[in-house]
Amino acid sequence: MFIITVIKLLLIALNIFPSRFTNRRIMFLIYMTNLVTHVMMDEPRFAQPIPNVTVAVGRDANLPCVVEHLGGYKVAWIHIDRQMILTIHRHVISRIPRYSITYADNTWLLHVNQAHQDDRGYYMCQVNTNPMISQVGYLQVVVPPNILDIESTPSSVAVRENQNINMTCRADGFPTPKIIWRREDGEEIAVEKKKKVLVYDGDVLPLTKVSRNEMGAYLCIATNGVPPSVSKRIILDVEFSPMIWVPNQLVGAPAGTDVTIDCHTEAHPKAIIYWVYNSVMVLPSKKYKTDYTENSYRAHMKLTIRNLQYGDFGNYRCISKNSLGETEGSIRVYEIPLPSTPSKQVTHTTVESRESNIIPSLRNDTTKSLQTDLYAMKNDLYAGSGSSSSGSSSSAASSSSMQTALLPGGAAGNSLSALSGGGGGKGSLAIGKSIFYTERPPNEYASSLAGAMHRLSWLGAGFVLLFAAL
Repeated sequence: MFIITVIKLLLIALNIFPSRFTNRRIMFLIYMTNLVTHVMMDEPRFAQPIPNVTVAVGRDANLPCVVEHLGGYKVAWIHIDRQMILTIHRHVISRIPRYSITYADNTWLLHVNQAHQDDRGYYMCQVNTNPMISQVGYLQVVVPPNILDIESTPSSVAVRENQNINMTCRADGFPTPKIIWRREDGEEIAVEKKKKVLVYDGDVLPLTKVSRNEMGAYLCIATNGVPPSVSKRIILDVEFSPMIWVPNQLVGAPAGTDVTIDCHTEAHPKAIIYWVYNSVMVLPSKKYKTDYTENSYRAHMKLTIRNLQYGDFGNYRCISKNSLGETEGSIRVYEIPLPSTPSKQVTHTTVESRESNIIPSLRNDTTKSLQTDLYAMKNDLYAGSGSSSSGSSSSAASSSSMQTALLPGGAAGNSLSALSGGGGGKGSLAIGKSIFYTERPPNEYASSLAGAMHRLSWLGAGFVLLFAAL
């Protein structure tokens, strides 16, 4: 590049002086050429520009300035933003001890140790030529995000159920950090009238009509591309009075066995939970075993009653109590009789034997009743004959034979006695014959016979009902 420049100058000189070349003029051109060459060879110049450097706060940074043909000139570093001279040649002018300078191979290296944010800006490398020459580079000092606790929501915050709350998270850093919110358990966040998102962007997280399901830890995460990212854990407590539900309100078990009853409760702040039986708190013992399992605002309480006895059956209450209220659930433990198959068979046999004893007695009573009714019919018949105004021997004989036929055990076999006095006359009946007397009875017996027949009809109906019942 330098040779080309010299040749151009010579050509220009020749064009200016195309003729009359004399020795004096040629010598002058040679001298001028040597002078220009000498000046150009000794003049300082920058071999390369200063690069822009980015460094995290607290780290070291180096800014190079490469100068060729410096000769007797001096190099100085200046912080333009502060308008501060840092170094001149090999000397540090600034009183900030974090600045230093080194020189090697035409390179003047400015060291910035443990860079601060104030060190950010433009740096000038200057050579005191006339006129002055200089070049500028930029030092970028980035700052990781930092959450400002004093401007953010505390690490634990409480709100009553169905109320609104805004959680705030502020952070600084360079570049300006971006704030995102997420739940620690990975559940969705309900914002903007039940809109649910996994990640919410913004410094303020608005929650409306907070429910107990939104209770838990929320993470505020600040990022700006400069590691490391930072986060803050904010625990949201949703307060509400206790609630209890009982899976089984009636529990049955046989005497002598063990039984377990349980209740589920929800409450925040944390509730005091216990069991009560007969107005006395149930404490762990050989008789009772209590078990409590808690998960966040939920609790599962169990009570095991060993070796159930008569005095253990009744109502057991599970009680949950906190600063906002109290509630309870009731469980009734009742006895279930043990199955006893042999005793049932004995009882069944006893019942059958009793029935077999009762049926003959009923039959005997029925027979006695029928005998009584037959005697009453006989008396009715006798009463009819006695009331007649005129009696005959045939009438008396008929009454006697009727008595013999109706009374039980009155005649042998199925024979009837003679209905008229004397043997072998009209109306007589031989023993063993199946022949009945067919002569129409006298009028005076009509009413008595009708009454007797009526009683017989009722007795027949009574027999039908009795045997149907048996």
